[in-house]
Amino acid sequence: MIVHFDLDAFYASVAQRDDPQLRGVPLAISGSSRRAVVLTASYEARPFGVRSAMPLYRARELCPQLVVVPPDFTRYREASRAVFAIFEGDGRAVEGLSLDEAFVDARTDAPEVAQALAERVRAQVRAEVGLTVSAGVARGKMVAKIACDLHKPDGLTVIAPGTEAAFLAPLPVGRLWGIGPKTQPRLEAAGVRTIGDVAALADEPLYALFGRGGPFLRDLARGIDERPVDPTRERKSISTEETFEYDVTDPARIAAVLRAQADELARDLQAQGLRGATVGVKIKRADFSVTGRQTTLVAATDDADAIHAAACWCWKRSAAAGTPIRLLGTRVASLTDEAARELRLL
Repeated sequence: MIVHFDLDAFYASVAQRDDPQLRGVPLAISGSSRRAVVLTASYEARPFGVRSAMPLYRARELCPQLVVVPPDFTRYREASRAVFAIFEGDGRAVEGLSLDEAFVDARTDAPEVAQALAERVRAQVRAEVGLTVSAGVARGKMVAKIACDLHKPDGLTVIAPGTEAAFLAPLPVGRLWGIGPKTQPRLEAAGVRTIGDVAALADEPLYALFGRGGPFLRDLARGIDERPVDPTRERKSISTEETFEYDVTDPARIAAVLRAQADELARDLQAQGLRGATVGVKIKRADFSVTGRQTTLVAATDDADAIHAAACWCWKRSAAAGTPIRLLGTRVASLTDEAARELRLL
């Protein structure tokens, strides 16, 4: 059995935990610029239609009494580390998906034992970290994740072995792993509207709709998911970006943002004991076209100056100087926790 844990409205819940005045009020975590978007909305804000990734101005239109709090990623990382330490208790295998979400191997075939584990972990997170976490218990990863979403916030759902296909069948096809918002309309136009419709597909229409990945998706739709919890799954990259309130052409402003982003990424790497060997920049122009450049370093680093120098080199190679820029981001990839190699150039 596998348990999928997901902290409820994580960023907003951390803010409400740390500031009692924010509890019970519609809350959004967001920047304050004209182009800011909502990172997380509290459950008090969601009945008004406020959602993650929504432009902040639209969220304020829907909910005039919305309270907006800037993000605090230092606090989020601290809370995440505390929660994951609980997930990993007794040497359990944990596969992290993000700061607030993970699969945990329950190390049992008995759903009632896995349910008891989920209840203990949820109670411990509430008592020790002050946050609520929803959980889904099932024999496979996808079913556990879908089950977790069913009764949020602060919910627990158990899907008994042998009932997976019946549980999945009436759900919209968009809930199936790998089906995105662009694919779903195409499937619905072909008469495939539910997960049960995918499960019932014969080989010919299956391959026509999904190609070589069809059999895997059909197995998932039938509740067949043999993927184990993988504790070795590594974070592949970290990134940060800024959407400017007004389009930027000033080279001094660009340089300042690249410097600040390099400093932020270096702190994040150092806090996690990681280094990165690839640095890249992402550039969104005023016309919404996106370009990027990246470079590979001689040795992996967590040094802010090295990251900044590489990002500036990528910016120069992008030939975007003088073009109105809407968004600028820096990314560090090829992460490793191995000790850095020191190279001395004579």
